[in-house]
Amino acid sequence: MVDARKVRIDAASAWCLLKNVSKITVAKGQKFMDLAPQLDKKEDILKKVMGPSGNLRAPAFLIGDGFVIGFNADLYEKLFKEK
Repeated sequence: MVDARKVRIDAASAWCLLKNVSKITVAKGQKFMDLAPQLDKKEDILKKVMGPSGNLRAPAFLIGDGFVIGFNADLYEKLFKEK
């Protein structure tokens, strides 16, 4: 576990974490989308997962072989009920 208030993850570090996962689910407000590092462009993924301060958006969870980045209550309920 990493405290995002103390440890900042820039784009290069974020890509190192994300490039080998099978799926990245990005939540923002009421919407969420699935991305795949093998199919989607690096630049497009980083646009979605990086915050305005230039750091990886929080919260960010590694669940199995995928990342969930951002907050959406409905998505969290679905993910954590399935596990």
